[in-house]
Amino acid sequence: MTRFAALLRGVNVGGITVKSADLAALFRSLGFDAVTTVLASGNVLFETDAPGSDPDAAATLKTTIEKGLRERFGYEAWIVLVDRAELTGIVDGFPYEEVDGMQPYVVFSSDPAVTAEIGAFVEQLDPATDPAERAELRDDRVVYWEVPKGHSLDTALAKYLAKPRFKSATTTRNLRTLRKLL
Repeated sequence: MTRFAALLRGVNVGGITVKSADLAALFRSLGFDAVTTVLASGNVLFETDAPGSDPDAAATLKTTIEKGLRERFGYEAWIVLVDRAELTGIVDGFPYEEVDGMQPYVVFSSDPAVTAEIGAFVEQLDPATDPAERAELRDDRVVYWEVPKGHSLDTALAKYLAKPRFKSATTTRNLRTLRKLL
């Protein structure tokens, strides 16, 4: 059995309310085992026979879950699917020391082309313009990001990530939330 985290985008914001119990029930109805929801922000842990290292199996799982979410809750659902081993590596690889006054984030992407586009933007960030914001491309699925508390929506990268074309492929999680998923 492989343990996965489904990171839902846009749940319990913007008028889309999904109760944790209903979300867990949906995942169980899709045939998944050991289903647990974490916080009220669209994080679901589950187990399945699909191998985490098989990209085709992961793509099938993603499609199945998104379809189930759309049918059950009536919204345009998108998720990023991460197996536990990958998530552990992502959390352990966070490149910045955690300090008071800063928010540590991980931006996940389900589309390598989107990640590359965000990575190209990150490379152009000017520390002189916004010295407190830092970001680093990890691989074709993850960008690490650190921003001052209270500024998660108004920095250069935050504004860039808010573009509608990224909505279906990205989601962001605080590092502390990710630790709760492990």
